[in-house]
Amino acid sequence: MSSAPTSVTTLAALREQPLSVDEAIAAVRHPSCGALVTFIGLVRDHDHGVGVDALDYSAHPSAADRLAEVCAAVASRTPGVRLAAVHRVGALEIGDLAVVVAVSAPHRGEAFGAARDLIDTLKSEVPIWKHQRFDDGSTEWVGLP
Repeated sequence: MSSAPTSVTTLAALREQPLSVDEAIAAVRHPSCGALVTFIGLVRDHDHGVGVDALDYSAHPSAADRLAEVCAAVASRTPGVRLAAVHRVGALEIGDLAVVVAVSAPHRGEAFGAARDLIDTLKSEVPIWKHQRFDDGSTEWVGLP
């Protein structure tokens, strides 16, 4: 019988290439973890009641380091979890995966709690900005300081 793993970030990255849910899941699987929770953020076709044609994500040069720090902070708040977070940058189309978060833990409560903590903290603290292009010709930046 194995004991609960030490909390660890197994994957924290920004990518220009399409994201892989399988990669994130594989990164957090562990024999002592009986729960695995994922969150997948997709590019949707609308926002604020206006159609979205596409969007671009831009990241500050410190964003990758900040993502790793956020993962470490969430891990410190939830013992025994394994965390993975990957965010896309660059041009994305409707339906593309924008962010993938995976968390495993010995039990579901910790896995769900840490996954929510991770995505919420990532969205509020990692300097990644979204530039949306709407079907009416207007644009909007989201997440700028």
